[in-house]
Amino acid sequence: MEKSPVRIILAPLQGFTDVTFRNVFARHFSGVDGAMAPFIPTMGKKKLKLSRLNDVAPENNKSLFTIPQILGNNAEDFIFLAGRLHDLGHRKINWNLGCPYAKVANKNRGSGLLMHPEKIDAFLDTVLSGISNTLSVKIRLGRQSKNEIQKLLPVFDKYPLDEIILHPRTGIQMYEGAPDHDAFGEASRLSRHSFVYNGDITDPASFQVLQKRFPDIRSFMIGRGLLSNPFLAETLKGLQAGKNKISRLKDFHDDLFQGYGAIYSGPAHLIGRMKGFWGYLGPSFRGKDKLLKHILKSESINRYKGFAADFFASGSEFLS
Repeated sequence: MEKSPVRIILAPLQGFTDVTFRNVFARHFSGVDGAMAPFIPTMGKKKLKLSRLNDVAPENNKSLFTIPQILGNNAEDFIFLAGRLHDLGHRKINWNLGCPYAKVANKNRGSGLLMHPEKIDAFLDTVLSGISNTLSVKIRLGRQSKNEIQKLLPVFDKYPLDEIILHPRTGIQMYEGAPDHDAFGEASRLSRHSFVYNGDITDPASFQVLQKRFPDIRSFMIGRGLLSNPFLAETLKGLQAGKNKISRLKDFHDDLFQGYGAIYSGPAHLIGRMKGFWGYLGPSFRGKDKLLKHILKSESINRYKGFAADFFASGSEFLS
């Protein structure tokens, strides 16, 4: 039997993969089948920020199918926000149970909730009977220990989830150490749900290791790998690269700069946003450390634009 096509999803990176980035990315690169938006925190009916809803509004996301993600532990607030998202047209939503950052986890949100399977059980029991959307979960192996997932899987199996997106590290690991492929494989075997692999897919070699190890997994979520190498999904799917890579990256950069320029009023905000972009993309070039430092030290729009133009015009070799 022929295998189903590989599905590649752009991961939610807070402060990076907003609607502007997603739309610009989709105009310049192919191979990505959809995206998950950075999380919207539950804050109660009176505190919901409309800007967060605008980021996931379907009319603003026509270039790339986008699933909203909710961060929270209050079932009533979650149901309210899920209802607002359903009214916008979102039939699918995701619950963030993977955020590793301490300021989130210490409030029993994100990966902090993974230590409390009984709370997750009660939450899902209330929420899934109160929403019209279907729900997936994005998780880690646990907060403190990879063994925590053993108590979580029977809870998830009680409910009709779309899928489980698993990053095989613990929350306290953040992004350190190697992903635990053994633990991912064990979890996917023990659960009745479909799994999506997420974590450290940075090049064709790392992807091929996963495909060989998990032949039944057909969905993969990639975040940092796509920011470092926007061609990665095309390469993994064997798509034609088109014109010169440096020329394509320059066009992408210029389009992204223009898009953020229409949003941010001050140069500090605009340049700061673009420096974050360079923090991922810059190291993928060979021998351009000096030019990259000039970009990252820029404080005026004109100097930033000049250094960026020099960077792309300098005959840079893209490594990825």
